Amino acid sequence: MTYASFIGKRYLYGSGDRAMARSSIVSLAVAVVLSLLLLNDIGGQTTAIMVFIASASAIVTALLALFTVFTSVAMLGVVFGVAALTTVMAVTTGFEQQFRDKVLGVNAHVIVQRPDFVDYEQVERIARNIDPQVVGVQPFVFTEMLVTNGRGKISGVAIKGIDPARAAETLDLDRHMVKGKVADLAAGEKPAAPGVAAPIIIGQELAKKLGVEVGSDIRVVIPVAASELEASNLRVPTPRTRSYRVAGIFYSGFEEYDKRLMYVGLHEGQALLARGNLVTGVELKVRDVDEAKRVGDKLRRALRELDRGFDFDVKDWFELNRPLFKAVRTQKIVMMIVMTVIVIVAAFNMIAALATMVTQKSREVSMLKSMGATDRRIGDVFLIVGSAIGVIGTTLGVGLGLLTSWLISSFGFRLDPAVYMIDRLPIRVIPMEVLLVAGITMIISWLATLLPSLRAARMQPVDGLRYD
Repeated sequence: MTYASFIGKRYLYGSGDRAMARSSIVSLAVAVVLSLLLLNDIGGQTTAIMVFIASASAIVTALLALFTVFTSVAMLGVVFGVAALTTVMAVTTGFEQQFRDKVLGVNAHVIVQRPDFVDYEQVERIARNIDPQVVGVQPFVFTEMLVTNGRGKISGVAIKGIDPARAAETLDLDRHMVKGKVADLAAGEKPAAPGVAAPIIIGQELAKKLGVEVGSDIRVVIPVAASELEASNLRVPTPRTRSYRVAGIFYSGFEEYDKRLMYVGLHEGQALLARGNLVTGVELKVRDVDEAKRVGDKLRRALRELDRGFDFDVKDWFELNRPLFKAVRTQKIVMMIVMTVIVIVAAFNMIAALATMVTQKSREVSMLKSMGATDRRIGDVFLIVGSAIGVIGTTLGVGLGLLTSWLISSFGFRLDPAVYMIDRLPIRVIPMEVLLVAGITMIISWLATLLPSLRAARMQPVDGLRYD
């Protein structure tokens, strides 16, 4: 061990406070016991909050027991700054993942649309063989109408017609079914006879709004087209209605879908639109959602070889939901910048602590220089102290951040779906993001040590001994 390391270690550690050490051990024991209770499904949010408080208390008292007050305060700034940044990164990544899962849970990965889409079977064949990543293809129809329970409650809805036999290949709807199953739409593979209610699947929030359950009858109001209105010469339009029986209820956790989306059989959807064999589009599912854009581009090029191929509109899941995902990513970047500023503020606290230490140890620095210590060695002393503050603070901060993320994930906070579109605070920890947080903090901490270290290195022997 060099004398710079030895002196740096002596400056870093305090004399040892037994009372603080005992408090740290007690706090750590409380945190461990409460965590074990949570792992055994005993306790809830209050217990989780107590675990966080006990863990934070254990860190604070442990630092005060081992290190000097100035060093401990500087470390605590880094600890809580890193913990906040780690937790915020996990939450924002969780939001992005949740939105993607919810969107892809009831939607396909790539869709193909065109006006007057009749030759969809040919497009299906091309799409199915376009790439090994493609695992499912099906046609669909989509329209927006009104639905009523017949007792005065009405709501605007989006109705999607799907092939029940192939829905599992392209959608994860079965995984989100609360009551009933997608196969129940098979009874609607052919348009229902007049007066017969066809099966329909609706979102849970919409079911609550309409006050209906599985087996309840609802009516879809079909608006009158302009051409029909001109042909009938009616001044007041008379919209048609079509009866349906609720065959299933799904819950995606994404309120926009749960309160508006409905599913019917493909042929029933075509009958609802009264447009013969036309479909709205063809949708695909791929094995890896990150490959959706590549597959979509490949399919677009293939369809251009068909007649009128440029009429095809091919979009992947990100393009279909670009505003949502761009907003989430922008929020993530902004939050990371804000939390990084907190770490920078903690770095200024480190500068103040090290500058104070340099002033307090000026006499010792002068003596070391008088004995032949070089400027570099004196600077190394305070670089070691600052680097230790950064390493210890970052390690404890990452640990506290991961603990907080686990507590939120396991016993998370409920959110208002009307505001956040999901029902609970999501968490997703990505190791590379944790390493990024640690790396950024270490760089900031190292830069914060430079100024005090240079100041100490440039001191002259006479500066610390002038008044002795």
